[in-house]
Amino acid sequence: MSEVSIQFLGAAGTVTGSRFLLSCGESKILIEAGLFQGVKELRDRNWEPLEVDPASLDAVVLTHAHLDHCGFLPRLVKEGFRGEVFLTEYSAKLAAVILRDSASIQTEDAKYAAKKGYSRHNPPLPLYDLKDAERAIRQFVETPFRQSVKVAKQTEVIFYPAGHILGAAFLEVNFFGKRLLFTGDMGRPEHPVLNRPDNFPAGNFDAVITESTYGDREHLEEDKEFPRIISETIQRGGSVLIPAFAVDRTEVILVELKRLIEGGQVKKVPIYVDSPMALKALYYYREAIAEKAPEIKTEVSEKWATEDPFDAGSMVELRTVEESKSINNPSGPCIIISASGMATGGRVVHHLAQILPKSIHTVILVGYQALGTRGRALVDGSDSVRVHGEMVPVRAQIEQIHSFSVHADAGELVRWLGAATVKPKRVFVVHGEAGAANTLAKFITSELGWKTHVPSDSQRFVIE
Repeated sequence: MSEVSIQFLGAAGTVTGSRFLLSCGESKILIEAGLFQGVKELRDRNWEPLEVDPASLDAVVLTHAHLDHCGFLPRLVKEGFRGEVFLTEYSAKLAAVILRDSASIQTEDAKYAAKKGYSRHNPPLPLYDLKDAERAIRQFVETPFRQSVKVAKQTEVIFYPAGHILGAAFLEVNFFGKRLLFTGDMGRPEHPVLNRPDNFPAGNFDAVITESTYGDREHLEEDKEFPRIISETIQRGGSVLIPAFAVDRTEVILVELKRLIEGGQVKKVPIYVDSPMALKALYYYREAIAEKAPEIKTEVSEKWATEDPFDAGSMVELRTVEESKSINNPSGPCIIISASGMATGGRVVHHLAQILPKSIHTVILVGYQALGTRGRALVDGSDSVRVHGEMVPVRAQIEQIHSFSVHADAGELVRWLGAATVKPKRVFVVHGEAGAANTLAKFITSELGWKTHVPSDSQRFVIE
């Protein structure tokens, strides 16, 4: 039999672009098809030919719907991939929303760049368009949790709830006699809406591939800064802009704002959700709650008949461009939640252009900010950022809050991994900046005694 190998085509030394190629002879399976984000050097990787011919892939398996795990899929299809894409029910629903949005944003950005003349390409082109996204969506195969599903020759996959976002899973992959586990993005023990991740599956694994986004830190259990920052901004007559990932982060923030407002810790002001993608995601979260999906906490579903967990009574859903423009210069205190979470694209970029130059306002960044993103530049204290080809001064108050993260931190990851009944033969640490990945690898080795390796980009390993 041919040797079984894994090659790390992304998320090696970075938190974006998750792509892991499993090969045995002519058989090839891609786990994740993520988009590279952040610094230009990484974004340019999206335009480079994949190290494997997309047409030769037998199948793609996705852990969840975030762009850095599914966003390259339409490009794969554009370049010839015609196989099936396996993912859970709500990952399929949310990925469809995200891929359509990504295609639309890229197309609009290309048009805007052409109009303003700030692109080096002539004419500017999108990485993929809506037609490519729709073709990719048609290749989805919705797959249930906790059931073994054949995805290709001598390849079976089991999806287990990961508690990260709706639909998110970690994977057990049985590939030509080798048993591997991919954590995807692992959730935390507590989530306001979702159940905690399933336990580490019993038995022996030939390899474990774990994320390390927060591999060098631990989250605060409760962040008292969030209500304080909002209250102080409202008191001085300013507004709060929260760039937030449309899927799950927006929902988690809305749940917390409802709790703070009802508890009297934050004054009731208009809360604008200004992201068509976030509103579509919110629809699916409400649907999952109403249908008592297995991922949803029982107590949340039981309250659904009388209580919307996301609305404190002041939420306003902005759907059209005109509605979005109406809050560009807020006339009074309000809270604006808008995608994207790293301020790389979408409506939030237009709001930043209006909010950043005014010291009365506050921008709260509530998640991981990758190198090269506007969010990271703001966190790092830049006095100006580029928006649509122009430099915008930063005078608004800039804050970062980590307590909303739905990524397991270093301690949570090691405790989850440590529940394994048998020591895995090898652990690969990926999906983290180099420092975080190396720190987590050392932590796993010191705490669990497991053999770890931090792969470099495009590195290939034979699974012994």
